[in-house]
Amino acid sequence: MNQRQLLSSALASLLAVGSVSMAQAHEEAAPKDKEKCFGIVKAGQNSCANLSGTHSCAGEAKTDNSPVDWKLVAKGTCAKLGGLTIEQAKAALAKAGGK
Repeated sequence: MNQRQLLSSALASLLAVGSVSMAQAHEEAAPKDKEKCFGIVKAGQNSCANLSGTHSCAGEAKTDNSPVDWKLVAKGTCAKLGGLTIEQAKAALAKAGGK
């Protein structure tokens, strides 16, 4: 491997790590008056990465009402909307044979 390829690989690795870190920071930084609500998202309208790891960005949900995709809603409204908490979504994913 020449020096240019090595440098390109190192830079690509750093960018990938930075992207993952930013996605995790965004995911964890929910406002106090909001909550993650799983299973209520319309295709293309999710807030961030899903539980199963098939995508890591907002707007990438492929199906409506997938239990692994979430969006932020006003605190206390998720159950009223028919949504799942993160614990319920993880249980549904485990039951379905996901991660």
